[in-house]
Amino acid sequence: MGAAYYRAGSENGDHIDDPSEDALFMLIDDLNDSDNTFVVIQPDEDDPAWFTSVAVLDGGYEVVRRDTTRREHDVFTETSIDRIGRDLTIWMAARDFPGRPTQHTRDF
Repeated sequence: MGAAYYRAGSENGDHIDDPSEDALFMLIDDLNDSDNTFVVIQPDEDDPAWFTSVAVLDGGYEVVRRDTTRREHDVFTETSIDRIGRDLTIWMAARDFPGRPTQHTRDF
């Protein structure tokens, strides 16, 4: 059985279905500059509309967030794995997933 929403996979073949913030932290923490230089997170479907990736840079990480349905494409650098894991978890929670009810915002 595949991921319900998204899958994270690293260059060395490690992967986690529907990773938590802690699981993302562990995948990113395992990155190095020789044989495991990036992790990609995207929906577990053909032709996904969005993805995010984290790649090792000298002294930090490059983070890419891309969502074609919302015309978003952000690239930034970060040194804190905690911040990356938290930011990506929040960003992915706002993505659209087939079969998940649409999120509505209400003003009170």
